Amino acid sequence: MIIHVPSLADLSALRAIERAAGEAFRGLGMAAIADDEPPSPAQLTAFQRAGRALAAYEETGRAAADEAARPLGYLLWEPVDGCTHIEQVSVHPQHAHRRIGRALIDRAERDGGPAPLTLTTFAEVPWNAPYYARIGFRVLTDAELTPGLRAIRAHEAALGLDRWPRVCMRREPGRTDEGP
Repeated sequence: MIIHVPSLADLSALRAIERAAGEAFRGLGMAAIADDEPPSPAQLTAFQRAGRALAAYEETGRAAADEAARPLGYLLWEPVDGCTHIEQVSVHPQHAHRRIGRALIDRAERDGGPAPLTLTTFAEVPWNAPYYARIGFRVLTDAELTPGLRAIRAHEAALGLDRWPRVCMRREPGRTDEGP
Protein backbone atom coordinates (compact mmCIF):
# COMPACT_ATOMS: atom_id res chain seq x y z
CA MET A 1 0.00 0.00 0.00
CA ILE A 2 1.19 3.49 -0.83
CA ILE A 3 0.12 6.45 1.32
CA HIS A 4 0.66 10.07 0.36
CA VAL A 5 -1.05 13.44 0.14
CA PRO A 6 -3.66 13.08 -2.62
CA SER A 7 -3.59 15.27 -5.71
CA LEU A 8 -6.29 17.89 -6.16
CA ALA A 9 -7.74 15.62 -8.87
CA ASP A 10 -8.26 12.84 -6.28
CA LEU A 11 -10.31 14.93 -3.85
CA SER A 12 -13.64 14.04 -5.48
CA ALA A 13 -12.77 10.36 -4.95
CA LEU A 14 -12.39 11.06 -1.22
CA ARG A 15 -15.95 12.38 -1.12
CA ALA A 16 -17.13 9.18 -2.85
CA ILE A 17 -15.24 7.06 -0.29
CA GLU A 18 -16.96 8.97 2.52
CA ARG A 19 -20.40 8.39 1.03
CA ALA A 20 -19.76 4.68 0.50
CA ALA A 21 -18.29 4.20 3.99
CA GLY A 22 -21.22 6.04 5.55
CA GLU A 23 -23.73 3.52 4.23
CA ALA A 24 -22.77 1.03 6.96
CA PHE A 25 -24.37 3.36 9.54
CA ARG A 26 -27.85 2.66 8.08
CA GLY A 27 -27.76 -0.85 9.50
CA LEU A 28 -27.27 0.62 12.98
CA GLY A 29 -30.28 2.93 12.74
CA MET A 30 -28.01 5.91 12.07
CA ALA A 31 -29.34 7.00 8.67
CA ALA A 32 -28.61 10.65 9.51
CA ILE A 33 -24.91 9.79 9.62
CA ALA A 34 -25.12 7.86 6.35
CA ASP A 35 -26.85 10.86 4.76
CA ASP A 36 -24.39 13.41 6.14
CA GLU A 37 -22.59 15.42 3.49
CA PRO A 38 -18.88 14.53 3.10
CA PRO A 39 -16.27 17.24 3.61
CA SER A 40 -16.71 19.90 0.96
CA PRO A 41 -14.26 20.32 -1.91
CA ALA A 42 -13.05 23.54 -0.26
CA GLN A 43 -12.44 21.75 3.06
CA LEU A 44 -10.61 18.89 1.36
CA THR A 45 -8.52 21.36 -0.65
CA ALA A 46 -7.51 23.19 2.53
CA PHE A 47 -6.38 19.91 4.17
CA GLN A 48 -4.59 18.85 0.97
CA ARG A 49 -2.73 22.15 0.58
CA ALA A 50 -1.67 22.03 4.25
CA GLY A 51 -0.31 18.49 3.71
CA ARG A 52 -2.80 17.12 6.25
CA ALA A 53 -4.84 14.93 3.91
CA LEU A 54 -3.58 11.41 3.32
CA ALA A 55 -4.85 8.83 0.85
CA ALA A 56 -4.05 5.13 0.56
CA TYR A 57 -3.48 3.62 -2.87
CA GLU A 58 -2.93 0.06 -4.09
CA GLU A 59 0.67 -0.74 -4.91
CA THR A 60 1.18 -0.28 -8.64
CA GLY A 61 2.09 -3.91 -9.33
CA ARG A 62 -0.93 -5.27 -7.42
CA ALA A 63 -3.69 -2.99 -8.68
CA ALA A 64 -6.00 -3.64 -11.58
CA ALA A 65 -5.53 -1.06 -14.31
CA ASP A 66 -8.75 0.78 -13.48
CA GLU A 67 -7.94 0.95 -9.74
CA ALA A 68 -4.24 1.79 -9.90
CA ALA A 69 -4.66 5.50 -9.24
CA ARG A 70 -7.90 5.43 -7.23
CA PRO A 71 -7.71 6.07 -3.47
CA LEU A 72 -8.89 3.20 -1.27
CA GLY A 73 -9.23 5.27 1.89
CA TYR A 74 -8.29 8.63 3.31
CA LEU A 75 -7.55 10.51 6.51
CA LEU A 76 -7.70 14.20 7.45
CA TRP A 77 -5.79 15.54 10.46
CA GLU A 78 -5.04 18.85 12.11
CA PRO A 79 -3.01 20.06 15.08
CA VAL A 80 -5.20 20.55 18.18
CA ASP A 81 -3.68 21.53 21.52
CA GLY A 82 -0.29 20.01 20.74
CA CYS A 83 -1.77 16.76 19.43
CA THR A 84 -2.33 15.32 15.98
CA HIS A 85 -6.13 15.29 15.83
CA ILE A 86 -7.72 12.87 13.36
CA GLU A 87 -10.62 14.76 11.89
CA GLN A 88 -11.82 11.96 9.62
CA VAL A 89 -10.68 8.52 8.51
CA SER A 90 -12.68 6.46 6.02
CA VAL A 91 -12.01 3.38 3.92
CA HIS A 92 -14.14 2.32 0.97
CA PRO A 93 -16.14 -0.77 2.04
CA GLN A 94 -14.79 -2.74 -0.94
CA HIS A 95 -11.35 -2.44 0.68
CA ALA A 96 -12.32 -2.93 4.34
CA HIS A 97 -10.48 -5.31 6.68
CA ARG A 98 -7.11 -4.79 5.00
CA ARG A 99 -5.60 -2.57 7.75
CA ILE A 100 -5.86 0.50 5.52
CA GLY A 101 -7.40 2.65 8.25
CA ARG A 102 -4.68 1.66 10.68
CA ALA A 103 -1.96 2.38 8.11
CA LEU A 104 -3.43 5.84 7.53
CA ILE A 105 -3.57 6.49 11.29
CA ASP A 106 0.03 5.33 11.75
CA ARG A 107 1.15 7.58 8.88
CA ALA A 108 -0.68 10.57 10.39
CA GLU A 109 1.18 9.86 13.63
CA ARG A 110 4.51 10.01 11.79
CA ASP A 111 3.55 13.12 9.82
CA GLY A 112 2.24 14.91 12.92
CA GLY A 113 5.52 14.53 14.76
CA PRO A 114 6.17 13.24 18.27
CA ALA A 115 2.72 14.13 19.56
CA PRO A 116 -0.24 12.11 20.83
CA LEU A 117 -3.07 11.31 18.44
CA THR A 118 -6.60 12.35 19.36
CA LEU A 119 -9.99 11.81 17.77
CA THR A 120 -13.69 11.94 18.54
CA THR A 121 -15.91 9.03 17.61
CA PHE A 122 -19.07 7.07 18.30
CA ALA A 123 -18.70 5.03 21.49
CA GLU A 124 -20.88 2.09 20.46
CA VAL A 125 -20.21 1.68 16.73
CA PRO A 126 -18.00 -1.43 16.34
CA TRP A 127 -15.71 0.13 13.74
CA ASN A 128 -15.36 3.33 15.81
CA ALA A 129 -14.38 3.43 19.53
CA PRO A 130 -13.97 -0.36 19.97
CA TYR A 131 -11.72 -0.47 16.89
CA TYR A 132 -9.63 2.49 18.03
CA ALA A 133 -9.21 0.89 21.46
CA ARG A 134 -7.79 -2.22 19.73
CA ILE A 135 -5.11 -0.08 18.05
CA GLY A 136 -3.95 1.68 21.20
CA PHE A 137 -6.38 4.55 21.82
CA ARG A 138 -8.02 5.11 25.19
CA VAL A 139 -11.17 7.03 26.08
CA LEU A 140 -10.50 10.37 27.75
CA THR A 141 -12.38 11.44 30.86
CA ASP A 142 -14.10 14.84 30.86
CA ALA A 143 -11.31 16.18 33.07
CA GLU A 144 -8.72 15.19 30.43
CA LEU A 145 -10.36 17.10 27.57
CA THR A 146 -8.29 19.99 26.28
CA PRO A 147 -9.92 23.28 25.25
CA GLY A 148 -9.61 22.30 21.59
CA LEU A 149 -11.29 18.93 22.14
CA ARG A 150 -14.06 20.63 24.12
CA ALA A 151 -14.62 23.00 21.20
CA ILE A 152 -14.73 20.09 18.74
CA ARG A 153 -17.24 18.24 20.92
CA ALA A 154 -19.39 21.37 21.25
CA HIS A 155 -19.42 21.73 17.44
CA GLU A 156 -20.36 18.05 17.05
CA ALA A 157 -23.19 18.48 19.57
CA ALA A 158 -24.45 21.51 17.62
CA LEU A 159 -24.52 19.31 14.50
CA GLY A 160 -26.67 16.75 16.34
CA LEU A 161 -24.04 14.01 16.56
CA ASP A 162 -24.74 13.57 20.27
CA ARG A 163 -27.95 11.69 19.42
CA TRP A 164 -25.61 8.70 19.81
CA PRO A 165 -22.95 8.37 22.54
CA ARG A 166 -19.62 9.92 21.56
CA VAL A 167 -16.19 9.92 23.15
CA CYS A 168 -12.82 11.59 22.79
CA MET A 169 -9.88 9.21 22.51
CA ARG A 170 -6.09 9.55 22.67
CA ARG A 171 -3.12 7.41 21.67
CA GLU A 172 0.34 8.17 22.93
CA PRO A 173 3.18 8.34 20.38
CA GLY A 174 4.47 4.91 19.38
CA ARG A 175 1.62 3.04 21.06
CA THR A 176 -0.23 0.29 19.19
CA ASP A 177 -2.49 -2.57 20.23
CA GLU A 178 0.67 -4.46 21.22
CA GLY A 179 1.87 -1.54 23.34
CA PRO A 180 4.79 0.86 22.87
